[in-house]
Amino acid sequence: MIRILISVAALFLVTGSAVAQVPDLSSLLPAGEGSASGRIIQAIALLTVLSLAPGILIMVTSFTRFVIAFSFLRSGIGLQTTPGNLILISLALFMTFYVMAPTFDKAWEEGIQPLMNNEISEDVAYVRVTTPFREFMLEQVREEDLVLFDDLAAGRVTENEAETVEDVELRVLIPAFMISELRRGFEIGFLIALPFLVIDMIVATITMSMGMMMLPPTVISLPFKALFFVLIDGWNLLVGSLVRSFF
Repeated sequence: MIRILISVAALFLVTGSAVAQVPDLSSLLPAGEGSASGRIIQAIALLTVLSLAPGILIMVTSFTRFVIAFSFLRSGIGLQTTPGNLILISLALFMTFYVMAPTFDKAWEEGIQPLMNNEISEDVAYVRVTTPFREFMLEQVREEDLVLFDDLAAGRVTENEAETVEDVELRVLIPAFMISELRRGFEIGFLIALPFLVIDMIVATITMSMGMMMLPPTVISLPFKALFFVLIDGWNLLVGSLVRSFF
């Protein structure tokens, strides 16, 4: 009996020591304002934003216009897998970083870096980080698209009222910017595909006049379209025109 009591007492002592060694939840979270539960919510929100980073990159940058134009180019030439998707997406990403470099630098210097140095709060950092992207999107967005989404968001601003960077909400600006980029991407894609379409029509007319009805015209026009694109220095013209369209 005495041995049993001693064992139970030792068990309670070990359990008490283990409980005493459990760290406080606040010590596991990064320092900041608010309670532990508030900082947990902030950590979850941060992880969510990081997981959605590729989508955010597409939504608020020039990536959409680049990748649509390159896709139209490949389809217009008639090449299915050349250049590959990895090459086109990588080129679009690097062109996006080139165009968005001033915006990224401003967001880093005015928002992220002071926040990391504990010079400003999270709320101030959010405003400073999003403001450069707001300015970029406002320069590229079509007024018609902005008015459309603004009216759908309860009609806060009418078409005749001017909006400043601070007045535009991201839920209005981001979708308006995206459909504006889609429209411009398709406009550029039409201009890219039109010369190749003319070559296809010329080759089809020649083959039909020669009685070569069983021969697909694309088989003959493909090398001519590739040669035409190389002779006019197409990559230089296309990439240069796309970059200049943002300035």
